[in-house]
Amino acid sequence: MRRTILSTTAAIAATGLALTGCGGSEEADAGGEGGGGEGGGEISIITVDPSNPYWSAEIDTAETVAEEMGYSTDTSAHGNDPDEQTRLMETAINNDVDGILLDPAGADESVAIVQKAVDAGIPVSLVNAEIAETGLAEAQIVSNNAQGATVGAEAWAEAMEYEGTYVELLGKPSDNNAQVRSDGYEGVLSQYPDLEKVGEEIANWDRQEGQEKMEQLLSRYPDIDGVVAGNDEMALGAINALEQEGALDDVEVLGFDGNDDAAQAVAEGDMAATVLQPITEGTTQAMEVLDEVIRTGESPLEDEKVALDCVLITEENADQLQGFSLEQ
Repeated sequence: MRRTILSTTAAIAATGLALTGCGGSEEADAGGEGGGGEGGGEISIITVDPSNPYWSAEIDTAETVAEEMGYSTDTSAHGNDPDEQTRLMETAINNDVDGILLDPAGADESVAIVQKAVDAGIPVSLVNAEIAETGLAEAQIVSNNAQGATVGAEAWAEAMEYEGTYVELLGKPSDNNAQVRSDGYEGVLSQYPDLEKVGEEIANWDRQEGQEKMEQLLSRYPDIDGVVAGNDEMALGAINALEQEGALDDVEVLGFDGNDDAAQAVAEGDMAATVLQPITEGTTQAMEVLDEVIRTGESPLEDEKVALDCVLITEENADQLQGFSLEQ
């Protein structure tokens, strides 16, 4: 596998997808003071859950890119707990780090602590999830979850032959991405009157919880034809439950993230499709913005919010997917 580090400006131009935001040079100045340095120093990386392959890839990318840029790093995880996020952010602020890369624990819940870092003169770059205000973070770089959910749902509906009953496994409610993906699925699947959702459960992005919730759903709806899941870990948990019941061959499963286990499941026909989130690309760009602000005091972005398109993964390209990157 090759990992290509794109320059921020070129990569963002290539996506052609900047979300509505108030960014720009004035707002970049409103963020952490930064500037006038030569790079280097310490960056605090605060993520969600290192045991999840998606966030593990986020960490690995951030640490690698930071090291290549000459920074030392301190990495921690809040587990989607806003109180723990506050504690970790305050530690970084008290340690007077040069910058913070944050995967936020809630859009509304994260605003105050990002503001506190900015007030302390520490630039913050966000990856994977947004916060509810603009003009604080130097960057909010996320996957285009609505687009990814749309292409995933279309592929799954085709695998279902546009008919049958299905259930949905939802991600953590405090994470905006959970609702955006669910809405994206609904926007597509509601167009097909012979597809009927009969049940749903929250499984909090977790494989074990996905299996347990799938077992509960199967006890209520033993004859379902499909499962749509907000991420791969929940989808893989559902596959485990279906396999134990001997029902996997009769059920089409949709995932989201593009982790290696999901790619294997797609290649083997156990999962109809998944959707690759470009987390390595997004993390790299977020780090490049942070470095630019630390060195120059200005963000290279016109808009702080940037959405990167997701990629549909099916049997045709599953064998090219490794480490959240498609091999060229």
